[in-house]
Amino acid sequence: MRVIGGDGSQVGILPTYEALKMAEEQGMELVEVNPRAAPPVCRIMDFGKFKYENSKKEKASRKHQSTVVVKEIKFRPKTDDHDLDFKVKHIRRFLAEGNKCRLVIVFRGREIVHPETGQAMLDQVIKALGDAAVVEQRASMEGRRMVLTLGPRVGVVRPSAPGISPSTGAPTPTPGVIAPRPHVRSMLGPPVNQPPPSPAAPPATSSGPGPTGPSGNPPASAPATSGVAGPGPTAQAPAAPLGPRPTPASASAPKPKA
Repeated sequence: MRVIGGDGSQVGILPTYEALKMAEEQGMELVEVNPRAAPPVCRIMDFGKFKYENSKKEKASRKHQSTVVVKEIKFRPKTDDHDLDFKVKHIRRFLAEGNKCRLVIVFRGREIVHPETGQAMLDQVIKALGDAAVVEQRASMEGRRMVLTLGPRVGVVRPSAPGISPSTGAPTPTPGVIAPRPHVRSMLGPPVNQPPPSPAAPPATSSGPGPTGPSGNPPASAPATSGVAGPGPTAQAPAAPLGPRPTPASASAPKPKA
């Protein structure tokens, strides 16, 4: 077999056992490159490193590839105007994302006798999307279905703005940032986005004498207090047990005879 060294140099034609011994001495593998040549061509290389480099190249090539998805939208020959507008909005969004759309007109029953109704529906959709779509495949019949393919017009696809979802148009949350919510209360402090409560003002004190009654003594409603703590609240009398209501004496006494 013809042997190529690990550095790419031509070693020459060697027997198989000598080529294997040479690869083992260099700590590499003997890989058959072209088995159909006469004699077969083999190369001494690090096969694990070769596979790793190939996988990195494949990943890098896939990273720069753009995947095109074909979306299918179904219509009927008698689709209402409101449903038509709703589906046209979806088609416009799919085209803005760089995808293709496959429009399908489904015929049922005797509707297949009048294919011009389906063609009129497709013409109406194409007219509504004239500024964003281009016809890639003209309408054709596939059984009981009429199919037409639309693609995005060149120069219409725009990259989505940062922080905006291209599918829904809603803002996407920034990783690691949590938006404050005013209705959430914290267990360790005041409610979020609200200033802390101001400290309560101390009760006003008066340095002069307190209110007095007509006789110069404190009023009954404000008894004087001393430095010694008084007894606790007095116990209330227990409520009388419930029982039959007593009969008034005037009602129980017999009436005098005339």
